[in-house]
Amino acid sequence: MKSKRHLKIINIIKDEDISTQEELVARLHEAGIDVTQATISRDIKRLGLIKVPNGRGGYKYSLPNERSQGDVYNWLRRMFQDFVVDMDYSENIILLKTLPGTAMGLGSAIDNAEWDGVIGSVAGDDTLLLVTKPKERTEEIFHKMEKLLL
Repeated sequence: MKSKRHLKIINIIKDEDISTQEELVARLHEAGIDVTQATISRDIKRLGLIKVPNGRGGYKYSLPNERSQGDVYNWLRRMFQDFVVDMDYSENIILLKTLPGTAMGLGSAIDNAEWDGVIGSVAGDDTLLLVTKPKERTEEIFHKMEKLLL
């Protein structure tokens, strides 16, 4: 799945200095994701990755300093539409049921988006719990998430 691969790419470039597409392909292969250099080239463009100095005379891939609100919204919307199969909430917890194997990726995306009012997530294989604060905002946040499914 493209969204899962994109999330893995983001995590790799946050954790490691990756300077070439070939290095990124190799790291994805090590992670069990079969991908070609051509696909990575398209992913880099779609994610808006840039090259920045690595401090050792070379360059590495990085996320742009600022992603537009539209980019983040569209990314989350795509993930919600691809992964979420059911939602509910109570008090200050929102429960998202997802396709098997996608809850962790979606939780990481929500955490990285720094969604106002969501203070953290706990993910299993196909279930994601989001903790909200203050609890009076839970319903409002839930309805914003529902809109991502449309």
